[in-house]
Amino acid sequence: MLEHQIDNQTYEKYLLNQTSFDSALPQAIAAQAKLAVKDHYTFDFLELSDAHEERELETALIAHVQRFLTEMGPHFTFVGSQYRLSVEGNDYYIDLLLYHRALKSLIAVELKIGEFKPEHKGKMEFYLVALNEQVKLPGESDAIGIIICKNKKKTVVEYALKTAIQPIGIATYSLTSHLPAAYQHMLPSEEEIRERLQGWEGDEIG
Repeated sequence: MLEHQIDNQTYEKYLLNQTSFDSALPQAIAAQAKLAVKDHYTFDFLELSDAHEERELETALIAHVQRFLTEMGPHFTFVGSQYRLSVEGNDYYIDLLLYHRALKSLIAVELKIGEFKPEHKGKMEFYLVALNEQVKLPGESDAIGIIICKNKKKTVVEYALKTAIQPIGIATYSLTSHLPAAYQHMLPSEEEIRERLQGWEGDEIG
């Protein structure tokens, strides 16, 4: 576990997170919540192409739920996928619902394969209110939302969260780990790889 967190630069990812926790949560819980939500998640255990769909991403994470929870961080447990909320006869579905044992909070996770958009925040706030009203048990803390996108723009996130009244964190994800800069010089360049491949093709023809 420790090696995994070091390899994925977990410490740096926690320092960068963009959330509304300071304004939407009590101070003591906000501090804990910041340590529970990363700015970036690496799902390098998934065998997905770059052109995957949101449902494919969700299905793959569920199939590797143990490694998914390890990447999310300590104290997370899995509650369900496509978790149904019913409000006045209409059904709404949360991509993934987790529970954080230390925070005693339900964690709603929405997956987006594109860039973060301000309207994603409004949808998440609706989910969190519904969870607090319908699902949260006595003694539990308010639900927290994590929107995990393929990419995001820092200023857009900051503007969107300025008006957030629910605790929401905006994170990104990747399917591969980035090679540390110290090792990058050890790999051949694209041109060198191309030349070697051409050489092998020539040998096979000969």
